[in-house]
Amino acid sequence: MKQITRVVLLCAALTAGACTNGNRFDNGGFNDGIGSGNFDVDADPSSPVYFQQTVGDRVFFTVDQHVLTDDAKFVLSSQASWLRSNADYLAVVEGHADEQGTREYNLALGARRANAVMEYLIAQGVPRERLKFVTYGKERPIEICSEEACYSKNRRAVTIISAGLGL
Repeated sequence: MKQITRVVLLCAALTAGACTNGNRFDNGGFNDGIGSGNFDVDADPSSPVYFQQTVGDRVFFTVDQHVLTDDAKFVLSSQASWLRSNADYLAVVEGHADEQGTREYNLALGARRANAVMEYLIAQGVPRERLKFVTYGKERPIEICSEEACYSKNRRAVTIISAGLGL
């Protein structure tokens, strides 16, 4: 019985100790690109971290649209420039939608969004063989709520960078 008491006390102490970290809900330097403010200012300009934090890894869309906005074109022009300068990297463009509509509709919309981004990058001189796209529709939301503030963050395309030639 003494052994069980020791184990329970040890678990309680570990649990209490874990709760003392005031920054436990920080994202530990990970930047999801949505204004977290945790930037690695010393990032190598040829690194995926630099791409994500400085160039920008995502663009946003209006409701039920896959047409690129002027803001999106600005970000994508910067992405294309970075990709042309860093030929060792490949990119997968993820298409996303908000939670409104059916799963099938949102998968198709996410595919159109990702394809629009990919075609823009190709038009800017990024070789097609370095790009692929995938759609997640409404399956991977950044925020979950039934308000426009959440919906607008989920209507996006995200460019994921990876090293190597075997995409």
